[in-house]
Amino acid sequence: MSSRKGQKNAARVVREQIAREKRRKRTLWTSVAAVLVLLIAGGIGWAVYSSQKPTSFTAPPGANADGTGIVEGSGPVTIDLYEDYQCPVCKQFQEVSGATIKQLVSDGKAKVVFHPVVFLNRFSTTEYSTRSAAAAGCAAKGGKFPEFTDQLFAKQPPENSAGLSNAELIDIGAGVGLNKDDFGSCVNDGTYKSWTEHVTDEASKAGVTGTPTVKVNGKEIQDKTPDGIKAAVEAAGK
Repeated sequence: MSSRKGQKNAARVVREQIAREKRRKRTLWTSVAAVLVLLIAGGIGWAVYSSQKPTSFTAPPGANADGTGIVEGSGPVTIDLYEDYQCPVCKQFQEVSGATIKQLVSDGKAKVVFHPVVFLNRFSTTEYSTRSAAAAGCAAKGGKFPEFTDQLFAKQPPENSAGLSNAELIDIGAGVGLNKDDFGSCVNDGTYKSWTEHVTDEASKAGVTGTPTVKVNGKEIQDKTPDGIKAAVEAAGK
């Protein structure tokens, strides 16, 4: 009798172990399924976010093929300039080396691609870097990009200020020969704001972390003086 009772107890223990194992497996698969649901939901959420994030932009006339900068000239050597209109060092660079670059373009030795990046928005209460760069796009549309750029640096506002107002940007444009109504509408509508984001994103992807950055045929140069730039262009043209 006691032998039969022992067998029953053993059988009960086995059944309980099997039941526990089944419950454990159910719990495990339920957990796996929950994780999969979360992963799928997360993937869908990211896909929706990515699809909703603005990716389109309007590049102004005169931009290069990938829309990352405005091209001036057609020389065999390419000078890429990455500048922020709010950057004081960029203003100094333009005052010292701007004429040299223009001469290289005029002489047919180089073409310049100007990339108006907007790294310094945090130093303005009105995102002046973006507004001025977008306005420069409007100036490119009107065929006055170099002239407008020169005036933006000449009239550069101090950092940590509101920067120039749209009305002041429009007056500068009119002063370099742009149609005030057309240019004004372009500035006030923010037509090229999405373009400035594209320019800045692509500059970051290209390893640009500060302004001014100067590249000659894709290679960054450290000597940004007139002599340094001329030497780099001459070497690249050989």
